[in-house]
Amino acid sequence: MAALRGPAGRFRWRVRAVPGGARGTAGRQCYDLLVIGGGSGGLACAKEAAQLGKKVAVVDYVEPSPRGTRWGLGGTCVNVGCIPKKLMHQAALLGGMIHDAPHYGWKVAQPLHDWGKMAEAIQNHVKSLNWGHRVQLQDRKVKYFNFKASFVNPHMVCGVSKGGEETLLLADHIVIATGGRPRYPTHIEGALEYGITSDDIFWLKESPGKTLVVGASYVALECAGFLTGLGLDATVMIRSVPLRAFDQQMASLVTEHMVVHGTRILRGCNPLRVERLSDRRLQVTWVDLASDKKDTGTFDTVLWAVGRVPETRGLNLEKAGVRTNPNTQKILVDAQEATSVPHIYAIGDVAEGRPELTPTAIMAGRLLAQRLCSQSSDLMDYDNVPTTVFTPLEYGCVGLSEEEAVARHGEERVEVYHAYYKPLEFVMPERDASQCYIKMVCLREPPQLVLGLHFLGPNAGEVTQGFALGIKCGASYEQVMRTVGIHPTCAEEVAKLRISKRSGLDPTVTGC
Repeated sequence: MAALRGPAGRFRWRVRAVPGGARGTAGRQCYDLLVIGGGSGGLACAKEAAQLGKKVAVVDYVEPSPRGTRWGLGGTCVNVGCIPKKLMHQAALLGGMIHDAPHYGWKVAQPLHDWGKMAEAIQNHVKSLNWGHRVQLQDRKVKYFNFKASFVNPHMVCGVSKGGEETLLLADHIVIATGGRPRYPTHIEGALEYGITSDDIFWLKESPGKTLVVGASYVALECAGFLTGLGLDATVMIRSVPLRAFDQQMASLVTEHMVVHGTRILRGCNPLRVERLSDRRLQVTWVDLASDKKDTGTFDTVLWAVGRVPETRGLNLEKAGVRTNPNTQKILVDAQEATSVPHIYAIGDVAEGRPELTPTAIMAGRLLAQRLCSQSSDLMDYDNVPTTVFTPLEYGCVGLSEEEAVARHGEERVEVYHAYYKPLEFVMPERDASQCYIKMVCLREPPQLVLGLHFLGPNAGEVTQGFALGIKCGASYEQVMRTVGIHPTCAEEVAKLRISKRSGLDPTVTGC
């Protein structure tokens, strides 16, 4: 099959015979668009193209985790990411609200959390989403194959079913949207044999008990945060700095609050080995990198959250001529999401230089489908993408960190407005609000274009989503200050940021 470009870069679809077939196959099937990967981005791309009249197929296969965990259609976000994470985070927040309730006049019994009941409810919801995705594909006449896919040549993919049967799929255009999986530190003795990852934590039917979370990523902090909130003993082991890709002042406040919240944090430590004891518990040996002193601890569960690797191995990309970054193994793409082979594209976490975020993959997939179907020429804009870290005190951000702004524009050209505030809902139970903090990073020259917003507090995702539109549209500090706040909310504090860091004045909000 081949794609021809017509006037104004529009695509015309043409089928031709393709050499290089495999033997022992169930047959060949031809499609306008083949999507490899049934996660958020791949499904969005497939459904959009089908809705625009193209013949589309999706190939998806989940390799079980080393612990044997497996799941259905929908990718990381639905099965072992955003959805179960947010629900467990919510469960932990409810525990905090129960503790607050007596201060508001409620008489409540001593709270006791049932992990099994929570896990069953979350897993049933996830399974309903798996089924919903299959129904949506069927409704849009997208063919779904539960196959393990690999390239035969630039236009042909061989799909292998669980029973070993092979099917050849030919397509005019191919989109790779296979995402990534958690990385195991295989150089650490016992890491693979005894540890779990985020691929497993959400599918545990019993409580993980006392847990060591190794890593400094948002996955590590979020998991440790909700485990602590559910009443479990959780420790985070951080080798260097937490939330490296985020604003570091905000990252420090996040971890400070976690310590206050009850999470133990071991800084500057590196695990050396994990051993199984006779009582089935795990003994972890680690080294303090500053003193070179070794120490040990005993845990019920060790959760590795030390990064992710793209799912490119096994795709036989070399047979298609698709180039990858040799260091990251991610697929190299251009602004059109095209790989080194013009009719093969990559979106989402598997693509080099893309945010590892579900909403960006979804939008990139839809826009790609629209371009391929000559409905639009719009490209995905990866600037000013908002996100939230769902730690016990949530951290939402959009735009540049303070460090990035200074590096890009120079310290003298950047003005940072900030405030420590106390959410009204913290007042009655006398909650500590010393880490509730907001800062807006702006250009210093009027009208002071907003470069970034960072919010630490309740409902950070909801707050950040609203302000993200303004920042995306090029809002200035002056415009934000002319925005009327909704009283009494945490979000209104953003529209009241009057004190700059440069002034040296106390940024603590007082009064109503």
